[in-house]
Amino acid sequence: MNDDKLIACHECDALYSKPRLCGKSCARCLRCGAILYRGMSRRLDGICALTLASLVTFVIALGSPILELETGGITSRTSLFGALVALWDQDMQLVAAMVFCSTVLFPLTELAALLYVLVAIRHGYVPPAFNRILRAIQFVRPWGMIEVFMLGVLVTIVKMVSLARVVPGAALFAFGALTLMLLLVVMFDPRTLWDLADDIPDASRRAKEAHAPPPHADRRAARPTV
Repeated sequence: MNDDKLIACHECDALYSKPRLCGKSCARCLRCGAILYRGMSRRLDGICALTLASLVTFVIALGSPILELETGGITSRTSLFGALVALWDQDMQLVAAMVFCSTVLFPLTELAALLYVLVAIRHGYVPPAFNRILRAIQFVRPWGMIEVFMLGVLVTIVKMVSLARVVPGAALFAFGALTLMLLLVVMFDPRTLWDLADDIPDASRRAKEAHAPPPHADRRAARPTV
């Protein structure tokens, strides 16, 4: 049996052969029921566009105010970076670092790394450090908590309505849209890119063989003429 066509369950280590799946089907472990892998989708245009849109929305969310509070004629605005600076100045450096990593660093790393890999695979080549980047995506994905941040912001808005006039900023809508887009991005399993990358060298070799001249053509060219 070819070792390249085997897959081990990440829950119980059961070993199975790995056939090619079509569409949205998925393979499950017969022993524990865990999902082994999902069917590959060669329609990468949609996930590439969604990842790029998420990055653009992320930039808008980071550069715009989240809320505007107005009370007693005094207006104040706050953004995500402003909240992080306020936490740091109040001797809550650990909390500020955790919020920064879970709402900025890890989600941004996942989106940038995923777009880097998807664009390369879509253009028919395996990018440098392909293995490490996919492992990094799998590592940082559970730590991105944009949806938890949005829940905290909504709770804050509900509590502040009775104390001041609250005006939602552009970043609030951007983070809301980003939360929905990230849910769709998370549904894409980066492990399916392994199979797509395995097919790229074979496709390149077949393309070269298709454009190569037939062997008998060289013999005819080398035959002397009278």
